[in-house]
Amino acid sequence: MTTIVGQPAVRIDAIGKVTGETEYSGDLVMPGMLHMKILFAGRPHARILKLDTSRAEQVTGVVAVFTARDVPVNEYGLQINDQPVLCGPVQPGMQGERRMVDPAIVRFVGDQVALIVAESEEIAAQARKLIEVEYEDLPVLTDAEAAMQPGAYPLHPEISQSNICVFDRIRKGDVEKGFAQADVIVESEYRVPAQEHAYLQPEAGLAYIDENGLLTVKAAGQWTHVDQKQIAHSLGLPVEQVRVQYPAIGGAFGGREDMSVQIVLALAAWKLNRPVKIIWTRQESLIGHGKRHPMVIRAKWAATRDGKLVAAENTFIADGGAYMYTTNKVLGNSTITQSGPYFIPSNKADVIGVYTNQVPGAAFRGFGAPQAAFMVEGQMNKLAEKLGMDPIEFRRINALKETDTLAVGTPPPNKPTVLEVTAAALEKFGWEHYIGSQRQGAVRRGRGFAAGFKNVGFSFGYKENCWARVEIHGSVKIDTVTLWCASAEVGQGNHTILAQMAAEVTGVTLDKVHVIGMDTLNMGNAGSASASRLTFMSGNAVKGAAEQALEKWNSEERPAVAEYVYYAPPTTPMDKETGYSMPNFLYTYVAQAVEVEVDVETGQLRLLRVVSADDVGKAINPNLLEGQIEGGIVQAQGYVIQENFITRGGRVLTDQFSTYLIPTVRDIPEQVESVFVEVPVEIGPWGAKGVGELPYLPLAPAITAALYDATGVWFDEFPLTPERILRGLGRI
Repeated sequence: MTTIVGQPAVRIDAIGKVTGETEYSGDLVMPGMLHMKILFAGRPHARILKLDTSRAEQVTGVVAVFTARDVPVNEYGLQINDQPVLCGPVQPGMQGERRMVDPAIVRFVGDQVALIVAESEEIAAQARKLIEVEYEDLPVLTDAEAAMQPGAYPLHPEISQSNICVFDRIRKGDVEKGFAQADVIVESEYRVPAQEHAYLQPEAGLAYIDENGLLTVKAAGQWTHVDQKQIAHSLGLPVEQVRVQYPAIGGAFGGREDMSVQIVLALAAWKLNRPVKIIWTRQESLIGHGKRHPMVIRAKWAATRDGKLVAAENTFIADGGAYMYTTNKVLGNSTITQSGPYFIPSNKADVIGVYTNQVPGAAFRGFGAPQAAFMVEGQMNKLAEKLGMDPIEFRRINALKETDTLAVGTPPPNKPTVLEVTAAALEKFGWEHYIGSQRQGAVRRGRGFAAGFKNVGFSFGYKENCWARVEIHGSVKIDTVTLWCASAEVGQGNHTILAQMAAEVTGVTLDKVHVIGMDTLNMGNAGSASASRLTFMSGNAVKGAAEQALEKWNSEERPAVAEYVYYAPPTTPMDKETGYSMPNFLYTYVAQAVEVEVDVETGQLRLLRVVSADDVGKAINPNLLEGQIEGGIVQAQGYVIQENFITRGGRVLTDQFSTYLIPTVRDIPEQVESVFVEVPVEIGPWGAKGVGELPYLPLAPAITAALYDATGVWFDEFPLTPERILRGLGRI
């Protein structure tokens, strides 16, 4: 039998993508198709007193203009329904008892106010300018710490008079006793910024009524079945009347978990019974979808002179922006990872999410763990320095063991491998023999190290599951294997991985496997392309379905068809007062060593070399793994060095790629080396875990550690722009 799992198979979608044959959302066309433009609020907080669309409706070629009055159930949200589909005044009683939010209020600049549907995009854009909106401006809250204070103007009074939307707690051990026992204590404040997802393909889509009467929406997303549910809810339709299908997806990184164009496209197509298409401009994309959560983190950590951590007290204040999105889940991950991959006997944490009038905080690769890791690794470095101890040895002393307890009071569900990834990263980097550190002259060099950990799969009591179907066709021998799974191929290579797994089980070559996915029609729920879960979850589902189908085939059942739902081990929610729980069924670990170069006269910082050692469990496709690691590192580098998302008074100032700068080929590290640490986990398919988010986690603290090595100055805030570096060095 040919071994396909573990081999660097070519992506099954490679040819279509490199030749341009593959269709993305913006490529879709249909006969009789109309075009849509959206009027965005353009202001951070206001009540809409009057909305006049009459002049826009009179423009030749305009087919319809839709407002809040046209939305049957004008609310939606991934976690809670706290956002209007369209903002605007409505007649009393139109929303019924289901309304959680006043639709007349806009709460950030990207709120959607009106939809213009026309025969062309140009006509729709022209008509949009003619819509008249009368606003009554309301107090604008842009600072999370101010917004959380008693008496602050409530942004969601229908939900709560407080703007605190999330409050997670950890109460493990006796923190005050731990501080009393300590020989050294380090207190610091860290600030981490927002970040734009910057995927290549901006939001776009097409909606229509198909030949079976199904309202069909084709747009990029990360979880077909949840998109379907939200669309159906807002239109007041049965779920089975809505079909969601993903074309090719040009990147996601968490930014497509929340709705953007899907509901409004569905509304227009449903009302008009004609195909409707939209493509956002880059500016619309930059103001219209959520960002990585900016946070202020205050930390007080303590250790004894022999290098043992004894206590940690952390406070996180996260800007959740205008709506919940996934703030509750993101901060749940920050709460779990705020102790790092280390054992701390006593740990107290308050992790707070706050509504503001900023662009909403959303899911983004790492999902709350990168922010926590920046604080954790900074504290570890500063404690080691204060103790006069090597920072690597300090980490080894405190590294999590199987018998230790996490911050949530329970032991890790699988063997912690922080020591293994640390050793692998240092060996590959040549840490012991490094002689590049230089604190003299204008151009200086330094090295830095950091580690991290992250859960795989959904958490906190969710019954994590994934569905797949496998069909084996042929008479005497297997001719084809057809694999059905709704999991989203967002560019990470999931469908190639699943094809490899199906081929491995059934004993065929990869070219005989056909993958059908990213659809709600005739498919069970696969869950989201998030939480580094798809290799593990959809892999287990496909493996189970393929094994059952092969058993039927061997019993002469032709064709052989099997469906399988994989259920992950159970988890439990955090106790509201202490955080005590078994929140995850699997963790995996990462360590990175980096080298940087900084010009102390100009403030220019260059990331020269990164070695990333990731515990992947089992490398199903080494080439795809390497791509994930390199991509994660480049994206994290942008977060730490180049990208600077700026708002003022709730308005986005960096709303183009000419002002919001992302790394180009001239900015990326000269050398990125990926080290696969394979410690298989019994419950994973072929021992595989998940790697999508891992390489992102420790890069920020590794870079600031290297910058300290080069300059002797700690930087507890980024992005590390030339101005910030020069100010930190006292040069300006």
